[in-house]
Amino acid sequence: MKNQLKESILAKRNSLSKEEILEKSDKIKDSLFHLTHYKTSKTVMFFVSFKSEVNTHDMIKETLKNKTVIVPKVVHHEIEPSVIIDFDNLVPSGKFGILEPIEAMKIAYKNIDLILVPGIVFDTEGHRIGYGLGYYDKFLAKVPKAIKIGLTFDFQVIDKIPREMHDVPVDMIVTEDRVIECKKLKNKK
Repeated sequence: MKNQLKESILAKRNSLSKEEILEKSDKIKDSLFHLTHYKTSKTVMFFVSFKSEVNTHDMIKETLKNKTVIVPKVVHHEIEPSVIIDFDNLVPSGKFGILEPIEAMKIAYKNIDLILVPGIVFDTEGHRIGYGLGYYDKFLAKVPKAIKIGLTFDFQVIDKIPREMHDVPVDMIVTEDRVIECKKLKNKK
């Protein structure tokens, strides 16, 4: 069921035009930038979008002006959070060709305030289905204090998805239409 769900949502996302992706991503950026969690954060970790994901490139460039920005660098099948100074210094890497820093500029996990998380499917309680490699679940488990926000298109959010023991849910989900506070965030206050 998980794979069928993943494939059908991914097919729908891949059918979006570049214009639709940018338009929806712009609305997501506006909602994100108005959130208190974003405004008060000093260090924000973005995923660097590729293909039909919510486009984070402009969000990263804008955030670089006034906050410390971190992006993932995959090292030995694990996410290494890396500080970046300039978006243009990122280069395609790995089998997906996702933009990454050439060298990781490390940061202590405890210094990460906010993590923006990709996914193919999310549910309203913050659980997600990713690409199936487990990189994010492993990484998110190491930063329990950071606020985790899923950035996704609204059609990618469903009521409930199958869960596994190692899954780490996000605290909030931001789509082009709404901001969803997941149960976990209410317990963090």
